[in-house]
Amino acid sequence: MTVTAAPPETPGKGNARRLIDRAGRIRELGIAGVLVVVIAGTALANPRFAEPQSIRDLLLNASIIALLAVGQTIVVITRNVDLSVGSVLGLSAFVTADLAAAHRGLPVVAYLAIGVLIGIACGTGNGLVVSLGRVPSLVVTLGTLYVFRGLDFAFAHGTQVNAAELPEGLLSLGSGRVLGVPHLVLITLLAVVVAWFFLRSYRSGRELYAIGSQPEAAVLAGIPVGRRVFAAFAVSGAIAGLAGALWTARYGTVDAAAGTGLELQVVAAVVVGGVAIFGGSGSVLGAALGALLLSTISGCLVVLGVPAFWQQAVTGALLLAAITVDRVVSLRLARSLRRRNHG
Repeated sequence: MTVTAAPPETPGKGNARRLIDRAGRIRELGIAGVLVVVIAGTALANPRFAEPQSIRDLLLNASIIALLAVGQTIVVITRNVDLSVGSVLGLSAFVTADLAAAHRGLPVVAYLAIGVLIGIACGTGNGLVVSLGRVPSLVVTLGTLYVFRGLDFAFAHGTQVNAAELPEGLLSLGSGRVLGVPHLVLITLLAVVVAWFFLRSYRSGRELYAIGSQPEAAVLAGIPVGRRVFAAFAVSGAIAGLAGALWTARYGTVDAAAGTGLELQVVAAVVVGGVAIFGGSGSVLGAALGALLLSTISGCLVVLGVPAFWQQAVTGALLLAAITVDRVVSLRLARSLRRRNHG
């Protein structure tokens, strides 16, 4: 793929882009600020929470959710949602683990490729139904959530793959570090950077924002909406498949229930991270920060001895607050643009 120069922006579009980018940066800085406050406050109550090992554990715990949030962001930007990512991860994790146990001599990259291919197959199915069948993505992916999970259970037949059966190279990927940073964290960071660069610098990436902002206008502008939405779901599936392989590398023991319920955590991370649930704005960086914030808050509540129920309640409250903030910011941006264009 080559970088294509974007057409010159009209003054109105330029104002809109600058305002949206500025609002996005403010949201991301706000999340980072809250993250620092949460960590500092917990460290005051329990100094061991701020030790290097604890910080590494926080990053590691958030890595898979943040990775899934990258793919989810690409879908949500187009005014869609993928609720099947948890089931895709589970299916990919078990199939990867089962094949790795049966073929221990393959290189680690081959195991990751298996997970990615499974994810692409699932994402392609979602994308075809949504883009060609014009069925709402909420309905499609809610259905495939159960279909993929059913396939997972059918494939597993009530069994599980244990860490002792897996090749050492795959397990080392999940537990190893580079300069003290876990491999899984580095892989997630790489995915965030690549997705951020694509959405910001490539015409096809910018078109995803146009589709989410005004689908009808995107069609009139000649944007291949169907193909772009299909590609977004395929990418989301590929990333979920990769996350499944990494889940196997990290946890070792895998059964058919792996990843159950993760889709709601991923959607919460994306929305808390400033990605508009109605599409058209947001960034993968914000989504990754949202995943880290939610994971950190859960860890803090555990350290402080708060019951698990309140952990879920806090996540739900943050989700509602993020949606409210997103709506308020959108209305203020619209008013500001109207004043600038008519001023």
